Amino acid sequence: MLQNCDFILELLQENGMLTEEQIADGWKRVAETNGETNIIQALVQLNHIDELEMLQMLAQQYGMETLDLASYKIPKEVIEAVPADIVKQYHIIPVMKHDDILTIAIGDPTDMSTLDTIRYVLKCDVDAVVSPQVQIQSMIDRYYSDFEKGVDSALSEIQELDDDELPQQMDDEESALNADETGEGDAPIIRLVTAIIVEAYKLHASDIHMEPLEKRYRIRYRIDGALREVDAPPKYLQTNVTSRIKIMSRLDISEKRLPQDGRIQMRVSGCDIDLRVSTIPTTHGESIVMRILEKASIQLEIPQLGFYADDQKKINQIINMPDGVFLVTGPTGSGKTTSLYAFLNTINLPNRKIITVEDPVEYQLAGINQVQVNNLADMTFANALRAMLRQAPNIIMVGEIRDAETAEIAINASLTGHLVFSTLHTNDAPSAVTRMIDMGVAPFLVSSAVRAIMAQRLVRRVCKNCAEPVKPTREEIRLLKLKDKFLDTCTLMQGRGCSVCGGTGYKGRVGIYEIFQVGEDIQHLIYKKSSADIIRAAARKAGMITLREDGLRKAATGLTTLNEILVTTMGDAE
Repeated sequence: MLQNCDFILELLQENGMLTEEQIADGWKRVAETNGETNIIQALVQLNHIDELEMLQMLAQQYGMETLDLASYKIPKEVIEAVPADIVKQYHIIPVMKHDDILTIAIGDPTDMSTLDTIRYVLKCDVDAVVSPQVQIQSMIDRYYSDFEKGVDSALSEIQELDDDELPQQMDDEESALNADETGEGDAPIIRLVTAIIVEAYKLHASDIHMEPLEKRYRIRYRIDGALREVDAPPKYLQTNVTSRIKIMSRLDISEKRLPQDGRIQMRVSGCDIDLRVSTIPTTHGESIVMRILEKASIQLEIPQLGFYADDQKKINQIINMPDGVFLVTGPTGSGKTTSLYAFLNTINLPNRKIITVEDPVEYQLAGINQVQVNNLADMTFANALRAMLRQAPNIIMVGEIRDAETAEIAINASLTGHLVFSTLHTNDAPSAVTRMIDMGVAPFLVSSAVRAIMAQRLVRRVCKNCAEPVKPTREEIRLLKLKDKFLDTCTLMQGRGCSVCGGTGYKGRVGIYEIFQVGEDIQHLIYKKSSADIIRAAARKAGMITLREDGLRKAATGLTTLNEILVTTMGDAE
């Protein structure tokens, strides 16, 4: 973290890299994060300053060199020269050693005290170069991650065992659980499975897919929405790994013919995580998918979702309405729940009571009453919603509207003075209206209650570390029907692939949105049971920006790529 922020701010102004308006925006961001973000970090997050350009300026000021770590390989003997605890505590990375001089990469050239401390601790001469913080962290994860070494170590340990030393499959659940609790049994398998899960968490994967194929056992992590294959144990350990996961999630390890669902709770790097486990029998064994959920309270705010100023203004108006229904639509994995949580966080004030009913409760929201659906106990969405209304809430969130009964209760709640948030699975925003009518909800109720609908998708962000300008292909211009005005003003970027993004060219995701506000004209069309196409045309005429148009706005600024928009909004072509 940069230390001498005031000095850096003065230098940036003197070099004409900042305006007073941008600095004011930065201080506003600092206030929004309650001081957890300093002014320089805030300005980088807001894209008011380029981190690499700033570091080059600072390095020059202090007579230092900059080093791009994107494709840099550090010799093993250099890594071994600095203990992991020193590297992680001071957020530095050793890059080379010549004679008795060790060169380290630092992210803050103004922090001279850290250099002095490292010289004292390591008892050697230390020189420094300057590299971006994100590159240093990537190198720390790559070269000093105990978790990555844990997978390799566990696999090596298993491969060194003799056949008679290999762990045997346990079909007796009681004996398997006893072995697990006493630390006996297949210890290498325990370490391997734990390492696989922890590595996925460290790589910010959302899912772990463990798939039995004919001649091998495949493990893939879903990172930023895309599946990435990783090192996997040999095929003969498939049964042992499956058994271990079943034990951890309290499933019946002897049942191999039916699908099962369970949950694992773990603590990783000081954070509690939940894994939703699903098993299903396939031709070559049981396939397992584990969804990773961090239990800590989620603190997302609306600006972090990727709205432009015009859309953010609309959202603020919608979520501060006294009553009505606000629906968020999109396929599974499009970020609907995350958006709803961000909206609730924004309007979670002491004078408002908020209750949610979810299946499952994915994240804990501070100050909000969250109810878990339990179909076995007859706690369905509809029954939970009825009970919630007796709690006199101001705002209600229903995780998903799945049937006419839940839809009608939600709509009636909105008509009696409640603001109701929920989700639906439709491809675009206007289609949600016809979906509710198809469910059996009366058109006059839909037209009276629904205030707005937002469709969304997630697209991958271009990796900032390896981004470079690119020109659109003829095929992209043709398929996206790009106009000359767009081509003349856009700044298209793509990532060439580096160690920070794992060679993909993408790092993280951002939302693209279609916000459909229900005005009087639209209400009349809904009441008359007009088709989704007619309603969509009216919404476009009223100024609705489509998913593809919002995506193109974000591609034009280099936030994502045209290919991402093309693939993600294939159904939005007009």
